Amino acid sequence: MLKSIKKLIRSKSDAPSAFVPEGTRYYAIGDIHGRNDLFEALIKAIDKECDKVPELDTQVVLLGDLVDRGPESAKVIENARAWKKRRPVRILAGNHEEMFLQSFENTKVLRHFLRHGGRDTILSYGISPKKYNAATLDELQELLHDLVPKSHRKFIKNFEEMVIAGDYVFVHAGIKPKVALEEQARDDLLWIRDRFLAYDQPHPRVVVHGHTIFEDVDEKSNRIGIDTGAFRFGRLTALVLEENRRRMIQAVDDNGTIRIEKRDSLV
Repeated sequence: MLKSIKKLIRSKSDAPSAFVPEGTRYYAIGDIHGRNDLFEALIKAIDKECDKVPELDTQVVLLGDLVDRGPESAKVIENARAWKKRRPVRILAGNHEEMFLQSFENTKVLRHFLRHGGRDTILSYGISPKKYNAATLDELQELLHDLVPKSHRKFIKNFEEMVIAGDYVFVHAGIKPKVALEEQARDDLLWIRDRFLAYDQPHPRVVVHGHTIFEDVDEKSNRIGIDTGAFRFGRLTALVLEENRRRMIQAVDDNGTIRIEKRDSLV
């Protein structure tokens, strides 16, 4: 009800003052977490839009946490690789990618990884649940090396930490308040939560981020959170930025049927 009222009273003067570069359109996609069905639906929807405006410089930014929790992390990685080969797609490292990569060499991290959705990632690479359950931690680490293609590991290692576009900055988790963008620590970019979310003063740029789940897009004056719980709520969001306009495309799981919803503004 409140959102409906806000929409009625919003005027042109309320339009965001933040811009992306002229002649560009950015699609920022929140945490996918192994929901390849939602990801594929969103890819098709975005490709369809982009094909209608070939003269426009369209850019895609995946905000990280492609893996874990959902059932098809391996397919998500493969689709991201394929998409990047045919369209400008930049991918940010999330904390779950960091845990995944470190698990190949560190059993303590592997144990933590398994407790936070890593089991689903390993199963997505083809090991049977029976074999997984029978394996020791050391054996699982060996299986990781055998199951996960080197091409996937190399691909994930090349994920970025930050993307800047005009008045916006895209990161996975957030930024440390009152610290210049060029001085941000990787740990904060991938893991920060409360200090960032509670800060209500302007940042150097409007921060578009994932990492923290919201039931709907969380738009504040200084940040926009677009992790809408793909694995938890069945809703994967793409924030679309063009000039100073904001809208969104969402792939939604409606009792097993995937549909696309579009909204011309965030309110």
